[in-house]
Amino acid sequence: MFTANDFIPKKYTSDITKGNFEWSAPSNIALVKYWGKKDNQIPANPSVSFTLNNCKTITKLAFDKKDFSDNFTFDLLFEGKPKEDFKPKIQKFLERVFIYLPFLKDYHFTIDTQNTFPHSSGIASSASGMAALAMNFMSLEKVLNPEMTEEYFYQKASFLARLGSGSACRSVKGNVVVWGNQANIKGSSDLFGVEFPNAIHKNFNNYQDTILLVDKGEKQVSSTVGHDLMHNHPYAERRFAQAHENLDKLITVFENGNLDEFIKVVESEALTLHAMMMTSMPYFILMKPNTLQIINAIWKFRNETQIPVCFTLDAGANVHVLYPENVTEKVLQFIQDELVVFCQNGQYLCDKIGDGAIAL
Repeated sequence: MFTANDFIPKKYTSDITKGNFEWSAPSNIALVKYWGKKDNQIPANPSVSFTLNNCKTITKLAFDKKDFSDNFTFDLLFEGKPKEDFKPKIQKFLERVFIYLPFLKDYHFTIDTQNTFPHSSGIASSASGMAALAMNFMSLEKVLNPEMTEEYFYQKASFLARLGSGSACRSVKGNVVVWGNQANIKGSSDLFGVEFPNAIHKNFNNYQDTILLVDKGEKQVSSTVGHDLMHNHPYAERRFAQAHENLDKLITVFENGNLDEFIKVVESEALTLHAMMMTSMPYFILMKPNTLQIINAIWKFRNETQIPVCFTLDAGANVHVLYPENVTEKVLQFIQDELVVFCQNGQYLCDKIGDGAIAL
């Protein structure tokens, strides 16, 4: 059984004075939602997500060895320009992972990061951003420890990403990723995300996700605060049990390709996530009126056409429209005809299942 201590390195056998790496890491969309966490970014319940393909963060890490290593030093650039307000989050991340990456104080880093989706589009970039940064740090550690196996490299990258942003651990590997201990999923762990190990039906090949940008503003409640509100939540324990049950249902669905069952689980999970927010103390609502308009329009369209399109939501107002590749043309036509009117400035992004982080 893995413990966090397994990621504390022994002595490094190699050295490097300067260099750079570059990685892209994608966003992901949870099908079974994680909401509520324990200490050290451990999830209160397991989750499973589709890794996206187009919405990603590209991060270049340049490093230069310092004469003395007393503290963390780094410059942070966003789209090539200094970004001071991102620095405290990176500083906190470095402090959190230092025990696992003891070389961090030995180098001065320049972190240059950009997103392929519009900044403040309401798409969370913390998952893709922290995953991309973790991949870069692991590339440096692999130079210092050349004996490292590929499996360890990816597990530790996911483990580190999780310490930056919980869901980031699901952005390292591709397609379908499980995070959190689940009895029926071999190798699943609270410490890192794992690729879904069982069979996946061809219905889910190249599954599409069109993200409708309903509200591009800052969320009025951060995810961190939202997670904390699960500690004394009256329905928390039942919710955590439900997540396990729904993940078990999806194991079967992924195997047999039953899209009707898939839709039931995924939409129920999305609404349950928001029900938890509405019933916490203090309570809050992150959906907007247009979120509900879109959901009702999707239900009506599905009933009338029998096309297996469904929605999911993150902790925000934007709607992810999920559908198999073979109905893309009809669904995109429906989105243009009926849903774009509910998007801020008519904006939406077309994405699909992807393969995870890539070295550039």
